[in-house]
Amino acid sequence: MSDEPLLEEKLIKRSQQKRMMSPLNYKERLFVLTENRLNYYDGRAQEKFRRGSIELSRIRCVEVVKDDGWLNPCKNKYPFQVVHSTNTLYVFAPNRESRNVWVQRLKDEIRHNRELLTKFHPQFWQDGEWSCCRQAEKQAPGCEEYNLSGDAYRKPLPPIPAEESSYGRHLQPPPLEARDGDPAEETVVALYDFSSNEPHDLTLVKGNEYVIVERCDVNWYKARNQNGEEGYIPSNYVTEKISGNLAQFAWYSKHINRNKAEELLRKEDKEGTFIVRDSSTRGTYIVSLYTKSVSKNGGRVVKHYRIKETEGPPEQFYLAEKHVFRSIPELIAYHQHNAAGLVARLRYPVGKQDRSAPSTAGFSYEKWEINPSNLTFMKELGSGQAGVVRLGVWRAQHKVAIKAIKQGAMLEEDFIEEAKLMMKLSHPKLVQLYGVCSQQRPIYIVTEFMEHGCLLDFLQSRRGTWNAASLLSICMDVCEGMRHLESNGFIHRDLGARNCLVNDALEVKVSDFGMARYVLDDQYTSSLDCKFPVKWSPPEVFNHCRFSSKSDVWSYGVLMWEAFTEGRMPFKQSDSREVVSLVTKGHRLSKPKLATAAIYDIMQLCWHEKPEERPSFAQLCLMISDVLEGDVAVAN
Repeated sequence: MSDEPLLEEKLIKRSQQKRMMSPLNYKERLFVLTENRLNYYDGRAQEKFRRGSIELSRIRCVEVVKDDGWLNPCKNKYPFQVVHSTNTLYVFAPNRESRNVWVQRLKDEIRHNRELLTKFHPQFWQDGEWSCCRQAEKQAPGCEEYNLSGDAYRKPLPPIPAEESSYGRHLQPPPLEARDGDPAEETVVALYDFSSNEPHDLTLVKGNEYVIVERCDVNWYKARNQNGEEGYIPSNYVTEKISGNLAQFAWYSKHINRNKAEELLRKEDKEGTFIVRDSSTRGTYIVSLYTKSVSKNGGRVVKHYRIKETEGPPEQFYLAEKHVFRSIPELIAYHQHNAAGLVARLRYPVGKQDRSAPSTAGFSYEKWEINPSNLTFMKELGSGQAGVVRLGVWRAQHKVAIKAIKQGAMLEEDFIEEAKLMMKLSHPKLVQLYGVCSQQRPIYIVTEFMEHGCLLDFLQSRRGTWNAASLLSICMDVCEGMRHLESNGFIHRDLGARNCLVNDALEVKVSDFGMARYVLDDQYTSSLDCKFPVKWSPPEVFNHCRFSSKSDVWSYGVLMWEAFTEGRMPFKQSDSREVVSLVTKGHRLSKPKLATAAIYDIMQLCWHEKPEERPSFAQLCLMISDVLEGDVAVAN
């Protein structure tokens, strides 16, 4: 057999989760397929750079991974899997054409293998379970029939391009714009207006279609409009124009939990106002519907209906069993005209058009250094360990928060390097870092402006008005932000209500992630010169200075306690030395009055002495979502 490469391309490999809670990482590797092996290298295709090799005869399945690419932290959004022996290799391609070529060629090469799977798992193994079927055993039997001649969606894959004209013996796939009318061109629809801030940006008009020329990174794409003009656009302002993508519809909102849905619908106060949102069960959806009927406690009724699927194939969707549809948009369209078992028909969608556009990762692609002359300074918002924070405006159009770093308060050069990475962390529940002004002193850190300020002050200012659902919704916001940090391998180190902020829409976002390492303040320094806030820290931090996502989980449990005590100080009667002694002996914070037993159980899970026994933020999100959702109505 020949060792000449059949395919060769730089793709991204995901690490294996060898333990239930181990973090994931994503590394670029040069993948080379020969007639008998799939090899991947760190850089050049030489033996000394080889990081892995799989004999084709041992491969049991090659298949597309069904995945919500918008949640995926990897910059490449097209995953496929190679199941070999007892392991699964997850690989991410830069575009759909590249993935199709790799999957089809690999399937052709393994067609005559003896131990091909009859069933496989169409989604990821993640956080100790299969996302598709929730089986918690890694070697559990597959849950979907394996199709050797097509992809996981039962569509035939396109033929492999000719050896001379496409991937064979070439390092990179042809660019998306290489051929007119190429079906691989990815069309997106703008969800929001975007005004270009720099000459290399492209203006977006909500509802218009654009072609993606290049996925530059997870936050910015290069796109082309209908006039042939090209430029950079924020990735979270567009969505793929493909069948089944709910983000195209005004009635769908991904990042809305039960409590927030009820608040939005009651605010509208119209019979038949509705929203479609994600369920706590991945891949399923809930319709939240407002009616002016009065509940037992005197409030207006909001009903929550889970969209159900038939067993199929083909899968069909329904709210009431008598009315079944091929797609969710068809289901919604029907119930907009017919109640058919619901308390009211779906009349008024409440969705993206009712909320402001999300923040962007920087004001433009790879623009992290901000010219201070573009900033207008306004009123002082507060001060912290590092310096004074002021409200400001960038280029007379964007409200921002500007933190001026006090001389000697921070390890400045280290932080500036870290800021370049922090800017790329973009999520609806993280306070966005827009950039820094590092060419003068004091250094300025420019971030998203949050109208209601610090969560701790917000909790305290409304004491006596909170209910358990609203407080748990706050905790859910923070948990979603921390899940994103966790999935990107980022550790906060200083999580607490004081470091979360509240915006005008009453969304809570995590702030100042990673900054504790660079702030020079006695409150955060132990005898080992290790920086941490003692009352929010687990034993492995104050004993050994061992930080991880699991130490953040402990701090998150304390933040939950802060929320449900409406902003009380944990261990108020004890100083730091006494807190270390108490926690080491197994003492934990007591149950707040506003917390139910189920909520306090979640806090206690965060405070397990051993880090490996604490849940991940992904698992915490599921637990909290389950408590938030409660009962779901059934259509008659």
